[in-house]
Amino acid sequence: MKNILIIDGAENCVYDIFSATEEEFALIFPEGTDIAFIDEIRATGDSPLRNTAFTNIWKRRIKKSEAQGIHGTIFYELEKKKAYYPTRRDEDAINPDGSRLR
Repeated sequence: MKNILIIDGAENCVYDIFSATEEEFALIFPEGTDIAFIDEIRATGDSPLRNTAFTNIWKRRIKKSEAQGIHGTIFYELEKKKAYYPTRRDEDAINPDGSRLR
């Protein structure tokens, strides 16, 4: 199982972590990526498999104190963050001027 952190632009967001199977994770995160934006996921078209995956993932919330790592992050309503993740890999995060964040 892989853990996904949800970061939402809503004022009352609580940044939950959910568990996904390897197969579900692969439906959301293209090979080699660990950052996703919900508008880009939706732009790939309606997928019954992906819809089912999200339905199942939402049933598997994990308490942060019990999480064994975070394997991916999905951003909701935060398109402005795309500039920081051009490769959609957390370790490659950069500032808008191209300098590394880490």
